[in-house]
Amino acid sequence: MIDLTKDKNGLWVVTINRPEKANSLTEAMLTELAEIAESAQDARALIFTGAGKVFSAGADLDEARAGLATSPVWERLSCAVAALPGLTIAALNGTLAGGANGMALACDIRIAAPHAKFFYPVMKLGYLPQPSDPARLAALVGPARAKLMLMGGQKLSAEEALTYGLIERIVPAEDVLTVARDIAADTLAAKPEIASGIKQMCL
Repeated sequence: MIDLTKDKNGLWVVTINRPEKANSLTEAMLTELAEIAESAQDARALIFTGAGKVFSAGADLDEARAGLATSPVWERLSCAVAALPGLTIAALNGTLAGGANGMALACDIRIAAPHAKFFYPVMKLGYLPQPSDPARLAALVGPARAKLMLMGGQKLSAEEALTYGLIERIVPAEDVLTVARDIAADTLAAKPEIASGIKQMCL
């Protein structure tokens, strides 16, 4: 349910492929995603996307009730993504919900389809968010807007997400992956030490 392709130029594309369940994530899927991110030290660029019309609805509901909602695997994944030296892009083909926000917030760049919605209803469900997510969210949208999502339970449209700074660009749904590849092109063509050096300078 997690597909990985590796191009010879150093581009890795990770696709969450469980569209019949809105790409909801099981512990096995999250572990596989974390292992991919941890092994991607040599990837020049890494793109996350989803199959179908939803990027990810967050945790699989049955597994969430059984303990996945508070599993450390979410933080393991987001921290592995954040630590990568290459360019990381969340190519959001649709809605980003719940714990799936973690891997997208940890990416360097987020682009989204026009129909995408953004929400993180963790408080309503009785859980704390992943440890690193509130700070990453606040760094992008500001503390008040982070609270609007996390404490006010508000669902953002793609246009609101763009205005707030949660995403960098809205692109046609059918072009999300193509645009992500285009964004990665200059990084893939550059010397690895220059690209990674620029990333560190932007922190």
